[in-house]
Amino acid sequence: MHPAQQRVAFEELLAHQISLRLLRQQIRQANTFELKQEDNRLTSRFLKNLPFKLTGAQKRVLAEINQDLDRNVPMLRLVQGDVGSGKTVVAALSAIRVINAGYQVALMAPTELLADQHYFNLHQWLDKLGIPVILLTGKLKPAARRQVNEQVLSGQALLVVGTHALFQEATGFGRLGLVIIDEQHRFGVHQRLSLLEKGNEGDRSPHQLVMTATPIPRTLAMSLFAELDVSVI
Repeated sequence: MHPAQQRVAFEELLAHQISLRLLRQQIRQANTFELKQEDNRLTSRFLKNLPFKLTGAQKRVLAEINQDLDRNVPMLRLVQGDVGSGKTVVAALSAIRVINAGYQVALMAPTELLADQHYFNLHQWLDKLGIPVILLTGKLKPAARRQVNEQVLSGQALLVVGTHALFQEATGFGRLGLVIIDEQHRFGVHQRLSLLEKGNEGDRSPHQLVMTATPIPRTLAMSLFAELDVSVI
C-alpha cells in the first residue's frame, strides 16, 4: 500500500509492457512465407472425418487465424479457451493450411505427458490425410533421436510434436512455417524465440500460434502478452 511500493510495481509493469511492444514491433517488421490456399481438399477431408462439427467460436477463431496467415507479416496470436473447448482442433486446421503450402509445423508442449496427448490426437486425425506426425521428446534414445532430427531437418517430418527438445541446438528444421506453443506461460520468451529462429530464412520468419487453458481476463491478457493478438474460444 506504500506509495514507494506502488511506484516500483508500476515501473516493473511498464518496463514489461514496453519490452513486449518492442518485441512485437521487431517481429512485425519481418516478412513471412506466402501461404497460398488454392486447394482446400485436405481441410475438407479433415472436417469430414471429424466425429463432430466445429462450434461457432471455433469457426470465428479459425477465421481470425486465416486472416493472419493471409498477410505478409508473421502471425502472433494467443488462443485462450478452457480444457475441451477445441483449441487442438483449431491448431490442427491451422497446421494443415501451412503444410498444404509446403512448410513444416512444430507444436511445443511443456511436459512429455501433454506432448504425448497432442501426438496421439494429431496422429489419429492427420494420418488419414497422409500427413506424417513425429514425436520428439527427451525420453527418446540417442539413435532414435538422431533419426527424428534427420527427418525434421530434411523436411520429411511435416508436423513435429515435442517438448523443450524442439529448440535444442541439435534440432534443425528444413522449412518451418508455423510454431504452435501450448501453455506458453510455462516457457520463457527467449525459449519461444529460439524455436522461432529455427525457421528464419533471410528476412522471413515463421508464424506463431500460442494456446492456453489458463483463464485470463482479456485486459490482463493484453497486458501480459502485449506482443500477441488475443482470440477466445
